Amino acid sequence: MDPSLSVLPKILLWAGPVLIAVVFHELAHGYVAFRLGDPTAAQAGRLTLNPIAHIDLFGTIIMPLVLVLSGAPFLFGYAKPVPVNFLNLRHPRRDMVLVALAGPGMNLLLAGLSALALHFFLLPAAQASTGGGAGALGLIVTVRVVYSFVLMNVGLAVSNMLPLPPLDGGRVATGLLPRAPALALARLEPYGMLIILLLVSTGKLNALLRPITSFLLNALL
Repeated sequence: MDPSLSVLPKILLWAGPVLIAVVFHELAHGYVAFRLGDPTAAQAGRLTLNPIAHIDLFGTIIMPLVLVLSGAPFLFGYAKPVPVNFLNLRHPRRDMVLVALAGPGMNLLLAGLSALALHFFLLPAAQASTGGGAGALGLIVTVRVVYSFVLMNVGLAVSNMLPLPPLDGGRVATGLLPRAPALALARLEPYGMLIILLLVSTGKLNALLRPITSFLLNALL
């Protein structure tokens, strides 16, 4: 059997959830920044649902694809960060935290709404479906896609809240810490993605993320 035949369903199952999750994540950052006084993302054309404006080749396509195909126990990805000029914000230090929290908050909202749809609509409909046919198959596929969407959004929210720049958790920590440790943490930003890749390759990231991810998934599913 051609191995690509087993790979293709995985790609199709996760492609939509990954793309929607990262696009809404970045859109939330830009929208909250806009409401707090910074029009940079709007002027750059990033307050849009058009995925082409948000896709990052490595973060949106290559990294999630590698994690899915390798059977990684967690999912991580990102889109092109929306541009934010923190100096335009009405209260830069406080508002930076709110802008950073908007992305993970959006993912948790999407995960919660999707979990509700599973519990109250999709799973009962699938269980009530009798026989085969296109309708039953469509319900099964929809349930699996929505389930994947919940997993992706929870994984994205939790991984982005690691207190390491340039992740959202790093922005939050920088905004909340006293000036000296905040500056020290901010200096790690050029090395942040390298640290994340090292954590991924050694399996340490999964150990860090598993407890809170499992808690959220158990609560939702």
